[in-house]
Amino acid sequence: MDFTLTDDQRRIREAVLEHCARFPDEYWLRRDREGVFPHDFHASMAESGWLGVAMPEDVGGAGLGIAEAAVMMQAVAESGGGMAAASSVHGPVFSMQPVNLFGTGEQRRRMIPPVLAGDHRICFAVTEPDAGLDTTRLRTRAERRDGGYLVNGEKIWISVAQVADKMMLLARTTPLDRVERRTDGLSLFFTDLDRSKTEVRKIDKMGRHAVDSNMLFLTDLWVPEEDRIGAEGDGFELILHGLNPERILLAAEAVGLGRAAVHRAARYANERVVFDRPIGMNQGIAHPLAKCWAQLEAANLMVMKAAAMFDKGLDCGVEANAGKYLAAEAGFEACHTAMLTLGGMGYAQEYHVERYLREILIPRTAPVSPHMILNFLSEKVLGLPRSY
Repeated sequence: MDFTLTDDQRRIREAVLEHCARFPDEYWLRRDREGVFPHDFHASMAESGWLGVAMPEDVGGAGLGIAEAAVMMQAVAESGGGMAAASSVHGPVFSMQPVNLFGTGEQRRRMIPPVLAGDHRICFAVTEPDAGLDTTRLRTRAERRDGGYLVNGEKIWISVAQVADKMMLLARTTPLDRVERRTDGLSLFFTDLDRSKTEVRKIDKMGRHAVDSNMLFLTDLWVPEEDRIGAEGDGFELILHGLNPERILLAAEAVGLGRAAVHRAARYANERVVFDRPIGMNQGIAHPLAKCWAQLEAANLMVMKAAAMFDKGLDCGVEANAGKYLAAEAGFEACHTAMLTLGGMGYAQEYHVERYLREILIPRTAPVSPHMILNFLSEKVLGLPRSY
């Protein structure tokens, strides 16, 4: 076993950190205050080819794996951009996997390259107000018509919908009471976000103001048949192929943001002098930060294990979920400890750790709560009865 990054992965990390240095903490603080999408950052990442890191070369990608994507996204968050920077670019990395794996040749050529080039921005329209994590209970309906489908329904917590022109949409094509299995009858589409048929209502939220979250109200949205990915009714199975990469990438981002917080706090602890000595000399400051570093690095090992397993085609559901849980908890502890290290200045926006703390709550909560991960692990690993 080798727990070190490969030469290629180290080069990716160094290149992304160098690239992101062009967008310092002050840039992200301005975007957070203004609530403006980081168009220039997104464009720069697309122009440099980073959006296609895990996509095949025949559609304009780099042909690398989720492990390399995790290294990249971790560096993006660690640069100080946090979840705002990561959320603005990580969609193309995992959201297009169903198209890559199950789309026709024509769909792959038509749909993927514009996303990787930054010409199309995408949102991932799956979750609904009344379904939560019970995806089989989705009520958004896609009714068959000649040449396509009419879609009606609601979606919630859809990121980037304010600026997106494409969406990955999961909708029910067969009513729940007419299917043998609850997972049947859902279909996956990659289609235009037609704003004449879609109301996009922004959700004001605690953090990550630069990347919007929204409710979508779909009314007679026309989706041509050629925009359906895979067979009708197979959408649930197809969407599962994007869930483990999503958990891995979010976990890597949580580690990166936690590292940013610890590094900033350690620098402050070296510089801040109280009672004629730097506060970092006090074990009450030093030990919590050291503990956070250890927890982050341990979590990162599980995250990279999950990524390596995914790239080898192995079942990594347990590792991906465990990595997401561990990284999010360690990242939260790191950001909270950093804020405490700075004392009163930790509450001031100009020192950035309060922004880190607000943003780390995203991977801690979404796309699946820590409690549901523990439910999953207790059932799949320990063989305990299912509790939901």
